[in-house]
Amino acid sequence: MIDKTRRKELQDAYGERKAAAGIFAVRGPGLVWTSTSRDLAKAQNRVWFSLRQGGHINRETQALWNAQGEAAFAFEILEEIATDNPEMVGLLLKEREAMWREELGARRLEG
Repeated sequence: MIDKTRRKELQDAYGERKAAAGIFAVRGPGLVWTSTSRDLAKAQNRVWFSLRQGGHINRETQALWNAQGEAAFAFEILEEIATDNPEMVGLLLKEREAMWREELGARRLEG
């Protein structure tokens, strides 16, 4: 059991962490999808949650998840974007995701 002081320290540390933006892939049976996130640490949880709930925006991915199950899928971080310029993050994410999609022959996961 964590005491209250330690819990507060952990919460503060989590709140102060710097989120890593980047590109990730979701691999399913015979298919790969890519997407971006401004917080890669939370990306898999967000995607897996929507798939488990049956409401993912990508119907193809959802149908395959429903048919094959969670064990048939993998999450992979492809690249982290290192820049402190918030205006550049969006441009870099878009550009690098297009490169990864082409390189992997992937489809777009979201949007």
